[in-house]
Amino acid sequence: MTARPEASGKNLNLKRYFQFTLLLLAAGAIYPLLYLRQNFESSILEVFQITSGDLGNYYSMLGVVYFVCYVPSGWLADKISPRLLVTLSMVGTGALGLWFASIPSKEVLVYIFMAWGIAAGLTFWASMIKGVKMLAHKNEQGRFFGVLDGGRGLVEAVLATIAIAIFAYAIESQGQSTTLALKQVIYMYSYTCIAIGVLTFFFFRGEANKEEASAPKMTSKNLFRDLKFLASIPELWMVAAVIFCGYQLFWATYSFSSFMQLGYEVSAVTAGFITVAKLWMRPIGGIGAGFLGDKYGKENILAVALAGSTLGLVVMIVFPQLNTVYFLLAIVLLIGVLTYAIRGLYWAILDDCDIPLQVTGLAIGVISLIAYTPDIFLPQINGYFAARYEGITVYNLYFGYIAVMGALGTLAALKLKSMTAKKKS
Repeated sequence: MTARPEASGKNLNLKRYFQFTLLLLAAGAIYPLLYLRQNFESSILEVFQITSGDLGNYYSMLGVVYFVCYVPSGWLADKISPRLLVTLSMVGTGALGLWFASIPSKEVLVYIFMAWGIAAGLTFWASMIKGVKMLAHKNEQGRFFGVLDGGRGLVEAVLATIAIAIFAYAIESQGQSTTLALKQVIYMYSYTCIAIGVLTFFFFRGEANKEEASAPKMTSKNLFRDLKFLASIPELWMVAAVIFCGYQLFWATYSFSSFMQLGYEVSAVTAGFITVAKLWMRPIGGIGAGFLGDKYGKENILAVALAGSTLGLVVMIVFPQLNTVYFLLAIVLLIGVLTYAIRGLYWAILDDCDIPLQVTGLAIGVISLIAYTPDIFLPQINGYFAARYEGITVYNLYFGYIAVMGALGTLAALKLKSMTAKKKS
């Protein structure tokens, strides 16, 4: 007796959702290990006996490795299945974490961070994005990418909570040294990555959905011809522009704590409370924007989010005299939910470019190469202002520049909407 079509369809959807969950868990678990400094920077400096400058150099090198790996990562994602690449990335990152937990010398740390950059950049990034795109149907791209960003934020928050609980228990209840406590935290993150890698290997298949499978095929001749083909797609450049501008709006939120303390004269505790509250806007912004994007148009929701967060930045610059905690909380939460909405949606608009599956990974790599350059130059811009101006003026100029980028991103989203509408008509 054959299974009913509706039952078969439900089973296929359950398999898709389960495989998507594996990618979401991988995306949420891999980066917290690399960026352990977010919650344990002072402990890392103490245990590894390095300076803040040393740690900064390691992370600068990590950013450079990412930058170099973006395009090769995309090319690799088109040649090797996401299942194998994500498995290799997760197991490799976890294994490097175990090496990191042995508290190696400063000289060895350079190689660990370099290898982490390869594991999280070369073999992971484009394959993860492509895997999600393959699993989502055409009318689900917004919600899948929105849930991806919001869900990985929840995973990061849960893991961070567990990590801090382990650290506090080891020191306060067990009386262990900072070194032993930090080692346990690193072990937790490392084994989590390895476990997710093993699950991905056994349970992820990542076949293309029916729409992708029936889309026009292209025979890939060589890398340069593929790059030339991608360069001829104007919508791809608009996607890169939207992500480039939207990513800078997100970068602005990293400076909110010190800006509020200086411009609004709030205490460090109050500023910390407000910025932590902002972190919980990630699932709301990402998931909410994903579903709204599928219903009302991804470019429409992106344009609203870009314009809204830009306006929020302008309000923070212009009205520092309104230094009530409630006003600050409202503005920061608004910018938070909108910037997370942008992050949750901007990879979903790649679907509007109608890029053949055979070069989708390469397209992701090319866009990433352009879109994530703010990782390199935004700290330099901030440093330039800080070297020439003082106090709140530094932040006003920095946020002012990012607000201009947000306005340009809004125009790029609207332009992409008109381009795709014209293409369909």
